[in-house]
Amino acid sequence: MPLRLGVNIDHVATLRQARYARDPDSNLVEPDPVEAAILAEKSGADSITAHLREDRRHIQDHDIFRLKDALTTKLNLEMGNTADILNVALKVKPHDVCLVPENRHEITTEGGLDCVANRTSLGSTIAKLQGIGTIVSLFIDPDPAQIRAAGELNAEFIELHTGAFANASGAERDAELQRLVEGAHLAHALGVRVNAGHGLNYRNVRAIFAIPHLQELNIGHAIISRAVVAGLPSAVAEMKTLCKSYCG
Repeated sequence: MPLRLGVNIDHVATLRQARYARDPDSNLVEPDPVEAAILAEKSGADSITAHLREDRRHIQDHDIFRLKDALTTKLNLEMGNTADILNVALKVKPHDVCLVPENRHEITTEGGLDCVANRTSLGSTIAKLQGIGTIVSLFIDPDPAQIRAAGELNAEFIELHTGAFANASGAERDAELQRLVEGAHLAHALGVRVNAGHGLNYRNVRAIFAIPHLQELNIGHAIISRAVVAGLPSAVAEMKTLCKSYCG
């Protein structure tokens, strides 16, 4: 099965909010993350990821509704396990939801969910999302206990957190890659499908192709950064071409 590419458009909204957070109804508001998402689709993206945070620092509620209506591929809604955001998800009914940890003081997601400690609350949220036909993924570190807990929670997917790998070098990087490989093997054995993301870019993505059973990568910052100088179609197409060399 070809490795799919999910493009995260959060940073398009970050740029918009930097100028227009106090004047959202201005007819000058730009850039539009929905317009960017449609262009990413046309350039080869297999899905669009957007993270609706509690503090609404970038993506806004109306973006999520507009994305659901506009996309021809699928919407992957990243969200913390909170009542407020869950209510939005239950109204939007996205194709996919990826449940992630969230800390208001972090710049970006810093680690995986603790599925072991939060089993009860996660179980309730997963059941509600699956009840509306949404496919649920859990963003977790490649820790065997967390992977087993994800399987016991009946999540269809895990998204392996590749941030520790992306931030490491030398022997430490090799060790983190091995953890990811072993985690993917364990998830597959438990019947849980595997995605991956966080910190992946045009330089390091080939290395994670050693991870077996991958179905989709979710990449945002690197693609949007490349798009600033190369254009979004070129940035998406280049990453999509890299994904085609995966043989997992």
